[in-house]
Amino acid sequence: MPARRVLPTEEAADLLRLVRQIATDELLPLVARAEAEEDFPREVFRMLGRTGLLGLPYPEEYGGGGLPYETYLQVLEEIASVWSSVGVGVSVHALSCFGLATAGTEEQRHKWLPDMLAGDLLGAYCLSEAHAGSDPAAMRTTARRDGSADDGEYVLNGAKAWTTHGGNADFYKVMARTSDDGARGISCFLVPSDVAGLTSDAPEKKMGLTGSHTTTMRFDDVRIPAQRRLGEEGQGLKIALAGLDSGRLGIAAVATGLAQGALDHALAYARERTAFGQRILDHQGLAFVLADMEAAVHQARETTLHAARLKDAGLPFGREASIAKLTATDNAMKVTTDAVQVLGGAGYTRDFPVERYMREAKVMQIFEGTNQIQRMVIGRHLDKGPAGDITHHTPAP
Repeated sequence: MPARRVLPTEEAADLLRLVRQIATDELLPLVARAEAEEDFPREVFRMLGRTGLLGLPYPEEYGGGGLPYETYLQVLEEIASVWSSVGVGVSVHALSCFGLATAGTEEQRHKWLPDMLAGDLLGAYCLSEAHAGSDPAAMRTTARRDGSADDGEYVLNGAKAWTTHGGNADFYKVMARTSDDGARGISCFLVPSDVAGLTSDAPEKKMGLTGSHTTTMRFDDVRIPAQRRLGEEGQGLKIALAGLDSGRLGIAAVATGLAQGALDHALAYARERTAFGQRILDHQGLAFVLADMEAAVHQARETTLHAARLKDAGLPFGREASIAKLTATDNAMKVTTDAVQVLGGAGYTRDFPVERYMREAKVMQIFEGTNQIQRMVIGRHLDKGPAGDITHHTPAP
């Protein structure tokens, strides 16, 4: 039973119908084999780019869709309900474009952003390091200036861990240290994949999301033109953190879609399977489990869309983004675990996708800031004082 949606415009409703059809016709036939064989679906991302789905929240003047986050996140959810690796990939690609779209010069945006939003150039995001995950200010990767600001270069050395699309991306948004001034000594760079000295380790052997390759990227005297720095020196961590709130909403939407997919499979099984002379759905114990799963999915969706509407209205949404990420991913873990339970022994086998959904849900609680970090963020917002407000907002026509 796919999600029931109310979209802000008829055009948005048509888009969601198209995405649901693409997910069913194009993604569903590929997902089981690709995940089992750990194949990265690069052609799928090219197809999504041609359809316009990789640049939805970015301005139309650069080839984006110009759509509000309220719509974009529901697109992510529909994709993830069928194939979470692709949903995560779309979200990561959008995050990889964020620095250029918000901190790049007009010349930089016109030069690179159209190909990125069209899917011709797939992006990756390099922030975390093996010793600096939740504490990015502790990073050690360096970018040393060589030459003048106008015609010089930066030389990058170090390693970035947990890079989604690592080894498959066409460009990497990289945070590197340009001075020893702590958090203020980090700058942001757009690094092409074919530059000398940039290499990728073998993909990590993960519990889930095996169709999404995660690697360590190594920078060995990687030289890039100074014109590939985004923003001023020292603004890199600010650029990175500004994008994380939006990235957390992306993961919240993916987790919600994953939970919806698990619920749909569990419900279909409960309607067909019989025990003691009746459908297992007609046993109150099982019906209550499914009802709690449905409530959890709704809670995740509404929490996520509330944060998206704040963002679309130009209002602060950092606290709500953390709440959405925390709620949606914790709920996805619970819903997928219950989906396995509904199927019983069958749910523990790879003959049904719910065991894969359960494995995939776990990482949602970890990346884009662990849920313990989300609790810290929420707590700090609470300590700043009351956030209650009543705001009038007229939706875009």
